[in-house]
Amino acid sequence: MSAPQTSTSSTYDLQPVKFSRLARRGVLFGLTVSQLVVVGIGAAMLVFCLYVGGGASLIVAVPVIVCCAALAWVGVGGRKLIQWVPIVGIWVWRSTGGQLAYRRRIVAPRPVGTLALPGDAARLRQWLDPESGAVMVHDPHKSTLTAIVAVSHPAFILLDPLEQERRVTGWGRVLATACRSGRIASLQVMERTLPDSGKGLAEWWQQHGTSDGSFTATTYGELIDRAGPAGERHASTISVSLDLKSASRAIRAAGGGNRGAAAVLRQEMSTIVAALRSADLAPSDWLEPGELAVILRGAYDPDIGAALERQGDIGRDLATAGPVAVTENWAMLRSDSAHHCVLWISEWPRSLVFPGFLAPVLLSSGIRRTFSLLYTPLRTDQAARDIRKKKTEYVSDAAQRQRIGQVEDAQHSAEYQDVLQQEADLTAGHGVLRVTGLIAVSASDPDELERAVADIEQAAIQASCETRRLWGQQAQAFTAAALPLCRQL
Repeated sequence: MSAPQTSTSSTYDLQPVKFSRLARRGVLFGLTVSQLVVVGIGAAMLVFCLYVGGGASLIVAVPVIVCCAALAWVGVGGRKLIQWVPIVGIWVWRSTGGQLAYRRRIVAPRPVGTLALPGDAARLRQWLDPESGAVMVHDPHKSTLTAIVAVSHPAFILLDPLEQERRVTGWGRVLATACRSGRIASLQVMERTLPDSGKGLAEWWQQHGTSDGSFTATTYGELIDRAGPAGERHASTISVSLDLKSASRAIRAAGGGNRGAAAVLRQEMSTIVAALRSADLAPSDWLEPGELAVILRGAYDPDIGAALERQGDIGRDLATAGPVAVTENWAMLRSDSAHHCVLWISEWPRSLVFPGFLAPVLLSSGIRRTFSLLYTPLRTDQAARDIRKKKTEYVSDAAQRQRIGQVEDAQHSAEYQDVLQQEADLTAGHGVLRVTGLIAVSASDPDELERAVADIEQAAIQASCETRRLWGQQAQAFTAAALPLCRQL
């Protein structure tokens, strides 16, 4: 998708927006590489049997040909059967290797600086920046360094159209800033619903209350101390991930190593904070280790998350912030006190919608969920090359279809128009980003989880979006959707 354009209308009306379609074009005749491979195997088997044994050998070839045809063209759950092969293969390999269950070894020592997370997230390392006091998460395999900031903002749908349009334009500048840098690997916007811990009320009483020992003050203080979670609140964070390979020259100039990488990331953090403030968002200080620990622990154990926010230093150690136990199955994930299910937004609105179109999903009450948007910025030169490649492929594919007399598909024409629109936006100076939307739904038991997932799916339909459950990928998807660590699927 492209960053939103600035409105030039003299009336300042709220402008509708449009998303690019999910490209479904294949390499040849609409077939992907994997489909072409199995089709080629079936064709080779047919030719070989006819050449060697004649028509009688078709008894052997027909089952193979039918199997290849089914793998290439039969779809299940929005994917062709051949696309399920790697997912099922990895699932079987993990299940036979005992990797679907995680149990923390509480008494076993952990390497210094590691995070107590399951799966491939166990390789993450923490780095405390001495200058800013922020915690930075290093992924040595992906060569990224990530920092997180909490953001507060007013309710978007309660603003008047003029203010909404102004804020949309400001957010477009934030995304354009991320694209121009060339050193940002990804940007994650995470919005989660939490039980209200009463922390805000307790802080207000500490600042404005009068603890004079009177009966009224004592009773009021006791009520605040004993107050449990009531209602729900929304918390938003923005995570910035630095690409250490793209920024290698700047890191060496800053002294190299972790300190050099932290110095370069601080520059990006300052730029993003300035852009956020220009967009009338209110970023807080960058998260410290204790604050990140509460978020990680609350994601895996929602029942204890609200209590940790009210306490002092309890549960604010990143070395022990992960789950105690995690069990994954084909359809969902269980960790500590909750069951989780992750949905992928497989299709964004295909028609023009107003910026507040996600309100049915984000304002769904009574459902504990985390909504994440993962932006992957593309440099201008890289985006231009990618667009030129897509244009060439679409034109050549259309010529090939016309040569064999195949009718042009309206879906391909719409995707080609999206490519042309991206090229026009890029020429006008806007940024191009790849966007992935994930929704992690949590509940206390499987039946409640299924009801919550059904409600979220209906809310997504009202928002003109299509969702798809990530079968066999729940553990990896949960770390990408529910943790503010810029993890990719």
